[in-house]
Amino acid sequence: MAASTAKKGAVQNSSKGKTIDFLTKNSMTIALVAVFILFAALTNGRLLYAQNMSNLLLQNGYVLVMACGMLLCILTGGNIDLSVGSVICMVGGLAAVLVTNLGWNPYLVIPICLIAGLAIGAWQGYWIGFVRIPPFITTLAGMFIFRGIGRLVLDNKTVPMQNASFNNLFTSYINIPGLDVISTKQAPVDNPHIWSPLLIGAVVVVLILLFTIKGRISKKRNGYHLNSSVVDYGKIAVIGALIMWYSWKLSEYKGISVMLLWVLAICLIYYFITSKTVIGRYFYAVGGNEKATKLSGINTNKIYFLAYSNMGLMAGLCGLLCLARVGSVSGQTGTSFEMDAIASCFIGGASAYGGSGTVGGVVIGALLLGVLNMGMSILGFTDSWQYVVKGGVLLVAVIFDVVSKRKKS
Repeated sequence: MAASTAKKGAVQNSSKGKTIDFLTKNSMTIALVAVFILFAALTNGRLLYAQNMSNLLLQNGYVLVMACGMLLCILTGGNIDLSVGSVICMVGGLAAVLVTNLGWNPYLVIPICLIAGLAIGAWQGYWIGFVRIPPFITTLAGMFIFRGIGRLVLDNKTVPMQNASFNNLFTSYINIPGLDVISTKQAPVDNPHIWSPLLIGAVVVVLILLFTIKGRISKKRNGYHLNSSVVDYGKIAVIGALIMWYSWKLSEYKGISVMLLWVLAICLIYYFITSKTVIGRYFYAVGGNEKATKLSGINTNKIYFLAYSNMGLMAGLCGLLCLARVGSVSGQTGTSFEMDAIASCFIGGASAYGGSGTVGGVVIGALLLGVLNMGMSILGFTDSWQYVVKGGVLLVAVIFDVVSKRKKS
């Protein structure tokens, strides 16, 4: 009897532990769902309008791109880059001046601007990685330097970008001939329909299912632990339903934006780097224990250099994305953008001490901020209250990270 009671208690404790572990690991996902439902209710469903759902990712596309780069910096030990917003201003200003004022070919200007961003990142990475100037000081100096250079490039003016070729590379929408019928001023259509998002969404769901099946077969063949098929395929069902729902929303507006493809491509590339490559593991190792990593033969100076060089490249790309989306650039462009990227990483589960964090978490953090911004804007919250709410969410996320790590230790 006593043995049976003890066994029952052990099972209950194990079940309770698994539940707590699940809630801890997925806390931000749960928070995102809760906030989304809350604002959908408070806005009487206006948050769910097709245009709002399309803009949710487009308005936060630059955040996702920057956050992927910022994640690598944070992984090295909780380090950040404060110069990102200024680099966006400088690179965006350079592109606008070269194309609009000087008439340069946009296809030539884009690689020039990306190289400029990479060069800025490499310059800061040299001081941080090889000279060991603290990242906070180096990038704080960069924030002032590159903001000033950006304003000099712009001559303290607002410069528009009206080149159709440049804008179409980032802001146009996919239209499959014969499948999508779009109503325009030049060609009005009685019953416009856009089916390409649904087709592409279905393809994505099928690919996710095939990769899951392949992964389960590979794990079983090699003797690795397998999750319950109900758990794995249940996740696929939920993810697939969300993808198809979002695809339907996109089909009700303008379809899939090219900028969305840029953002998804960057997220997938960085997911692959951080989870599937050796260099990706080095970033985690440096943040986990730099001394041990150095003793194992890894050049930690080079890892810091790569992290900040990469951040400069992503800031350069964001400068182009922001320029195309807004249509102009001024000396104030990019102000506080770095804070959104940093907040997305920490809210998404990246450790304030470095060594842990995922691209998936970054996406969740950015979407949570995006839902908060959009929901509060629809409800008429002023910028002041939006800053208060976002700051509070960031503080809660970091406190949760610190407290949970203390309990584990």
